Amino acid sequence: MSAPSEPETLADLFTREARSERPALVDPSGREYDAHWLRTSAWKAGNFLRHTGVRRGVTVGVVGDGPIALLGAFGTALLEGRVWLDPPTALADAEDVRTLVAPLDDLEDYDLPPGGQQVGYGGKPTDPSVHHFDAGLWSENPSFPPVEFDPETPLLTDGSRTIDHRTILDAGAAFVDRIDLEAGDRVSIEAPLDDPRTIVLGVVAPLLADAVIELPTSDSPSTDGRGPGVVVTKPSSVGKDETAGADSTTEVTRADGPRNTSSDGSRYPLECLPLGDVDSPFLDVE
Repeated sequence: MSAPSEPETLADLFTREARSERPALVDPSGREYDAHWLRTSAWKAGNFLRHTGVRRGVTVGVVGDGPIALLGAFGTALLEGRVWLDPPTALADAEDVRTLVAPLDDLEDYDLPPGGQQVGYGGKPTDPSVHHFDAGLWSENPSFPPVEFDPETPLLTDGSRTIDHRTILDAGAAFVDRIDLEAGDRVSIEAPLDDPRTIVLGVVAPLLADAVIELPTSDSPSTDGRGPGVVVTKPSSVGKDETAGADSTTEVTRADGPRNTSSDGSRYPLECLPLGDVDSPFLDVE
């Protein structure tokens, strides 16, 4: 692995050494992005969001489930900010929300607190007060100074509760170990990104293992009754079972439970998160 052996914050996974030409991300259209693009673009996102006032102690709302939204979350994390994925539209009383990153057409639906900054993507803003994220990612400085900060710095929030970097990375590392996730494996997300368990299983675990993140498509999460989760496919398993049907993906109820791998991969519901059972989509941690 190119990342540090025991990373403690998300920033540890975005070092210069982590850049390479290996596939790291696949968007809903099937387009692949390599690890070099992912790291460099995350640095650009951080540099751009810094201009909007993102820093330690503030919250950034991020709307969307494509590569640009993910870069908004990564850039915020590099600046020690808190990421609020898919926040509610009524944010006027959320005084710690400094910036909102959202598709341009959705920005007008959100009420921000005084001084809140709007960052739009997916089109060129006509309102000069709206920051153009796409343009910023193109023109920003493609480098970022080495970052070190307290692993107990909050990473994710739902507006009232937070989860820190250490908790998220420890959970991701436990999942990697339990299912033997390896470089080149593909982790297909079939769950909403605003659930922190999705971030652990579908984003952080692949980053730790140099696996490939496959972002959810328009029909994710699955609608076949299995519930939200991730599907892990190892390259060596693809095409081995020619008789396997489209629904042959194995359901695994616990990450450390029995599993059978099919040609379509092994499926892990969000409940398999190796932090024990949770009572709500947002982890009940202090």
